[in-house]
Amino acid sequence: MSFPRVAFFTDSFHEVNGVARTSRMFARYALEQSHPFFSVHTGPETRAFNEGSVETHELKHSRWTVPLETDLAFDVPFLRHRVRLLKALRKFKPDLIHVTGPGHCGLLGAMLALQLRVPLVASWHTNVHEFGSRRLSSVFRFLPKGLLRLATGVAEAIFLYIILWFYKFARLLFAPNPELVRMLGSRTGRPTFLMQRGIDIDLFSPARRNRTNGEFVIGYVGRLSPEKNVRLLVEIEGCLIAAGMGNYRFLVVGDGGDREYLAANLRRCDMAGVLLGTELATAYANMDVFVFPSETDTFGNVVLEAMSSGVPAIVSSGGGPKYIIRPGIDGLEAFDSQSFAEGILALNRDADLLRSMSEAARAGAANYSWNSVFHGVYSRYSEFLAQSARKATAVGIRRRALPSYLSSTGREQG
Repeated sequence: MSFPRVAFFTDSFHEVNGVARTSRMFARYALEQSHPFFSVHTGPETRAFNEGSVETHELKHSRWTVPLETDLAFDVPFLRHRVRLLKALRKFKPDLIHVTGPGHCGLLGAMLALQLRVPLVASWHTNVHEFGSRRLSSVFRFLPKGLLRLATGVAEAIFLYIILWFYKFARLLFAPNPELVRMLGSRTGRPTFLMQRGIDIDLFSPARRNRTNGEFVIGYVGRLSPEKNVRLLVEIEGCLIAAGMGNYRFLVVGDGGDREYLAANLRRCDMAGVLLGTELATAYANMDVFVFPSETDTFGNVVLEAMSSGVPAIVSSGGGPKYIIRPGIDGLEAFDSQSFAEGILALNRDADLLRSMSEAARAGAANYSWNSVFHGVYSRYSEFLAQSARKATAVGIRRRALPSYLSSTGREQG
């Protein structure tokens, strides 16, 4: 059986974030399943290479690259790669081009899809409009609160309008949580489907726990920046101290602009920096509870990693992570620093509750499989391309030949 020939353009691949992790796992899935896959992303050098069914094109940043965060940048003269990639794509003959957002690689993929007249597919991974408003709020925090809320609200609406304009060019959309599926579908008029995330339950496992001291470890993993709302950790600690809790320690894993603020203001905290692989998995396993105050994350890979490690998660009531947990079973929702602290105190004071939620977290995470995620994506690809072919035939539109995987399986073409 043949499958769609997919060209995948992503702005994060080698970095340490959820988009990069998803992109790497997508390429690995295509390789393991022998699906024809054309992968374009940034890399240390501009080069092309093949491995099995996967053709990879890495693009080195130019000197005119604008840094947006520790793990994200925009390469302004990205069009310098267009001619070379166009030639390679014509040889590859994609049935569709899939982009992960409006970064420089995503824009390049969208332009090439238009030039080659192949369908554009886009997946939503990051709430860029909310990131932008949080950054503005951080920069202009000296303004009166009312004026600041008004300014950031207007900015967020403008950012969202621009981003949705980009996504309307796609004919098929994916989003990581039900709330975004509904929003994208209604605002763009495009068919939109769920594309969640998977987890390596062998890597992220309670078996890696090796801590023996009696302190209650409160963990956070992720970028240390305004859009992650990490300064709330300081407020949470204040609530814990006011409640008389003393046997705790924060373990903060990650890096970013707010690192110095947290290091200076959290009284009992270990700043571990960026951890990877088994070091990261061990850090998770040595936590007692995971707190994630971000309201802008669309899914929350780190929440799933913590749960797979047997660590119940307390997440913000805003954003996508709330769709991962089962409140009261393997995690809790919180809406401010006080409710975060109340959740931590409850788990610290009730060993049986902590044990049952830890076991439920591990069991719940086991339901998330990368293979099932990407199998679902390919099923949507196939349905979309078959439907497009039928519509083209029905209205008598002159079109290019059917994708090879459709004709080879003998599907109806009329």
